[in-house]
Amino acid sequence: MENKLKRLHQPISLVASAAVGGKKEGEGPFGKNFDYIDPSGSFGKEKWEQSEAEAQALALNFALHKAKWKPEDLGAMVAGDLINQCTSSGYGLLQFDAPFLGIFGACSTSAEGLLLSALLLDSGHFEKISVVSSSHFCSAERQFRSPVEYGGQRPPTAQWTVTGAGAFLLERGCGGKVLINEVLPGTVRNAGIDDPNNMGAAMAPAALDTLLAYFRESGKKPSDFDLVLTGDLGNEGSKILLELGKESGLNLEGRHNDCGLMIYDRNTQDVHSGGSGCGCAATVLSSFILPEMEKKNLKDILFVATGALLSADSVKQGLTIPAVAHLVHLTGNNA
Repeated sequence: MENKLKRLHQPISLVASAAVGGKKEGEGPFGKNFDYIDPSGSFGKEKWEQSEAEAQALALNFALHKAKWKPEDLGAMVAGDLINQCTSSGYGLLQFDAPFLGIFGACSTSAEGLLLSALLLDSGHFEKISVVSSSHFCSAERQFRSPVEYGGQRPPTAQWTVTGAGAFLLERGCGGKVLINEVLPGTVRNAGIDDPNNMGAAMAPAALDTLLAYFRESGKKPSDFDLVLTGDLGNEGSKILLELGKESGLNLEGRHNDCGLMIYDRNTQDVHSGGSGCGCAATVLSSFILPEMEKKNLKDILFVATGALLSADSVKQGLTIPAVAHLVHLTGNNA
């Protein structure tokens, strides 16, 4: 069987990133680190889907400004969101004159985008690529659950979809402060969970599968890393991952954290099991993790974003929820 772990022929640099969010994200632990917070969550638009599209455009513009790049410098834009047919990505990036590659990985979209972009850059066919990943609480609720006006009750295992977008700029070589040296695409797993309000339980086995594959093929162990960062398992899924890990001989205690647990303050913000959505891992990575790596407070991390691959129709049909987790190994340049 072919190894899942892909070691790049040359380092790929994360040159710049940006994060934008809504009111709840601004009130969270990393709110002050976001490049822009819109308290209304509308981003100046009348429809929630249009708001999410505008969030993508804002995030990418902020990142381009930081890197002093122009849209035409991009060989490709890789982007995804939760809305059917990646609507927010297609509309949001319409203003940028660069080739567009739309992807869907649910909450794993940010890691999938980084993984695919790193491989494309490593192929030699591209010099510079952007990755954008977004979600919006109101647009996601309308598509997957009930319109927010309905006021439906949420069980404790439910997670709060992040209103936000994260953008990343990648290029070949060692020009950035954070490098990607290896990636591992995940395999879809189905744990038999059919509750769309308990996606953490559905995604935890996929996260474990990817991590077990990485440690088996790399020969490394969790203690070799400053952080094993998943997203977005939330409180429920994180507990399950740690328990399943112990049963499989993988001890993640003291090394693991989850973007869904980090994006909000669960003691003061009513988000139940934590955050979720394509914008969750993306904004945590941009607003906190990458800056910490640039400061050399974090030097070596595994970024493992997880996605529950359900749809509104699959839920109505009572199907169980498949999930996937993609891994990106991030290191500080000259760490």
